[in-house]
Amino acid sequence: MSRSIKKTKIHGITSATPEKECKRFANKKFRRIIKQKITTDDLDLPKVREISNVWFFEKDGKKYNSEMTFRALRK
Repeated sequence: MSRSIKKTKIHGITSATPEKECKRFANKKFRRIIKQKITTDDLDLPKVREISNVWFFEKDGKKYNSEMTFRALRK
């Protein structure tokens, strides 16, 4: 992987852990609610955004940094 680099100069704002665990928890919660509604024959299914809020995840988002060095772009 010596040639594996990022193509865009975008990085997370904080040094928090990746959002993978937060997304996994949100999708698990979504699937559980969907299964409960299906078993009770309630066809008013919610959307993912109604159940989980991305603003409560650990990271504060991403931003573009034009001054990133080549070392920061390596994976």
